[in-house]
Amino acid sequence: RGCVDRKRTMKAEKIFKLAKGFRGRAKNTIRIARNRVEKALQYSYRDRKAKKRDFRGLWIQQINAGVREHGIGYGEFISGLKDENIQLNRKMLAEIAQTEPYSFKALVDTVKRMRGYPVDPPKA
Repeated sequence: RGCVDRKRTMKAEKIFKLAKGFRGRAKNTIRIARNRVEKALQYSYRDRKAKKRDFRGLWIQQINAGVREHGIGYGEFISGLKDENIQLNRKMLAEIAQTEPYSFKALVDTVKRMRGYPVDPPKA
């Protein structure tokens, strides 16, 4: 017989808890479960970083689509906002572009005026 090592049992319990929902023996065989859990944790760490990049790219696309409707490019718009010291991040700019078109047009017009472009009169 022999005594049960509490540390090892707890570790196995933790691994099995994390492996819940895995397919095949990866959910109930410690050797396989440990490998799968380690790999899953690596993926989750990597993808938490990738998620930030993906969303930034999405916001940039949405802002670009919004500013092109008003005849200006994304880079010029962002540069103009920085020059005017308007400190809105890309997440908020994308949100404004989608939900509040008049507010977004006001931002674009501010940049256009600063750059010397003609500004469209507001539509009634």
